[in-house]
Amino acid sequence: MALEAEESGAYTLAMTLTRNDLLGHLDALGIVTTTVDHPAAFTVEESKRLRGDLLGAHTKNLFLKDKKGRLWLVVVLEDRDVDLKALRKEIGAAQLSFGKPDLLSKVLGLEPGSVTPFGVINDTDGQVTVILDKGLLAFDVLNFHPLTNTATTQISPAGLQTFLRDTMHEPKIIAL
Repeated sequence: MALEAEESGAYTLAMTLTRNDLLGHLDALGIVTTTVDHPAAFTVEESKRLRGDLLGAHTKNLFLKDKKGRLWLVVVLEDRDVDLKALRKEIGAAQLSFGKPDLLSKVLGLEPGSVTPFGVINDTDGQVTVILDKGLLAFDVLNFHPLTNTATTQISPAGLQTFLRDTMHEPKIIAL
């Protein structure tokens, strides 16, 4: 279950969508995707070993929380080093740290190792700000877990942005 923030700052439970719900939603939006099943991959290194000839940009996705309680999902090319201090200044955040697994599960309906921009489909209150690495937009195909780390879904950068906007998560695109 995902959590929704109330005015009091407390959270209430919301329904968490599944891989099939996500893929159906993308299809309903007219976004072309291809999904490939594979063994579970929990890290970038495992993904590199398992993906075979899967073309396109591969990413790492960072679920972050700042000292003021704001939530961020930062999507970058997999080999990009991310300096949290510099990122903080770039996005106007307070001190950043990694979001805890229970918060990730509650807000995005995801488990560690499955972090993906598709998780914002479960963030119906718009608690998470999505940051996209501008370098991703140079690729024809982007690869993300479809809410589970046992598959990879390929989508175009334009398709990803359409999905994010549809879920009320206008991405901030910055050069990292």
